[in-house]
Amino acid sequence: MATGSRPSVLFVTDLAYEARGRRYCDEDIFLSSRLRADFDTALCHPRDAAALLDGFDVAVVRNSGPVLHYQDAYDAFRARAGELGARVYNPLTGRGDMAGKQYLVDLSRAGYPVIPTVDRVADLGLLPEADGYVVKPKLGADSVGLRFVRTPALAPDADGTQLVQPRIDFRYEVSFYFVDHDFQYALYAPHPDRRWVLEPYGASEQDLGFARSFVAWNTLDHGIQRVDACRTADGELLLAELEDLNPYLSLDRVAEPVREAFVTRMTASLRDVLA
Repeated sequence: MATGSRPSVLFVTDLAYEARGRRYCDEDIFLSSRLRADFDTALCHPRDAAALLDGFDVAVVRNSGPVLHYQDAYDAFRARAGELGARVYNPLTGRGDMAGKQYLVDLSRAGYPVIPTVDRVADLGLLPEADGYVVKPKLGADSVGLRFVRTPALAPDADGTQLVQPRIDFRYEVSFYFVDHDFQYALYAPHPDRRWVLEPYGASEQDLGFARSFVAWNTLDHGIQRVDACRTADGELLLAELEDLNPYLSLDRVAEPVREAFVTRMTASLRDVLA
């Protein structure tokens, strides 16, 4: 733990991770450099995080890539954090992507506005008719293991490990970014064929009510969350993903005042965690 007057942050990131259409490293270089104004900050790779955890006041998990690429190290990190009672940001109690994609099945069953999702052969008949379907691993990320099929199907031995969803005819994808429960900004991809060409989105009160319902459902007291949705041809918003582990923030796509406000709010959130 820190012995000086300033709290210390272990900033967990993979600066070498390559993502399609985005440079994750630039965002974390910027964000960690700004956090240094208030915290003693050191960067480490996710494979090193468990071993270094007890030397810092809080571990901030940022653009560390899909957990599938280092599952053993991530499991060790979670176990070590539990042993130490370490502060982790985001807290490791998230119910969204942090815990896999079971939440999409649960929310779909509960009647939330999400893309219809099932994970068992017996439930395939609950899916609406569509021109095609998506099959993906429940523990996947960044399209790892994703398949497109014409008819919904699962092997019996895949029950509980894979998700099936209809392909949605949507106008655009939109993401809402939160620190703690406070909305920060929204971005959208107006052209579905260029999903990473993001532009600022003027969220309506109805849009924010939609996004906040999932942030509230997740029950995280602190942390950064990104609510990803698609606007259907009928104008409805449907949840596509609730990213609560290491959401990419696309800070390079927002205006400087918005970016500065985000840094200020994240800094205040970390101070609350350390209080």
